[in-house]
Amino acid sequence: MSINLIIRPVTLQDYDQWLPLWEGYNKFYGRSGDTALPPEITAMTWSRFFDAYEPVHAWVAESDGKLLGLTHYLYHRSTIMIAPICYLQDLFTDEAARGKGVARALINGVYEQAKIAGSPRVYWQTHETNHTAMLLYDKMADKSGFLVYRKML
Repeated sequence: MSINLIIRPVTLQDYDQWLPLWEGYNKFYGRSGDTALPPEITAMTWSRFFDAYEPVHAWVAESDGKLLGLTHYLYHRSTIMIAPICYLQDLFTDEAARGKGVARALINGVYEQAKIAGSPRVYWQTHETNHTAMLLYDKMADKSGFLVYRKML
């Protein structure tokens, strides 16, 4: 089944449809119930999308007035490149819309925005258990070979 998708920047009017997608994304990564993000993080995340001084951007996939997916990305400096690099931080598709090209369209939308911004690279991470998404990612990008280490402070 083919759907008519529009990939566009999020607007203030999208909040009521963006929020369930954001919550679904966080739930997928174990951030719900007792481990849910505090409301102030969600509020700050939302506000950053509309602050011209923030490097954080949000785009959504829309079909027939309904939001089906989201992506959040940001630009940052690097010690090995002059132009800022684009980090695709969040990507989520509503469960009912999966397999219909939403994630692919959102990734391609980020690619286009990064090109316009003069960014030489887009990269992202996913959990090692996210096998379904990796089937798509393996077609759209190269694995870097790097592992992520982190320490909560």
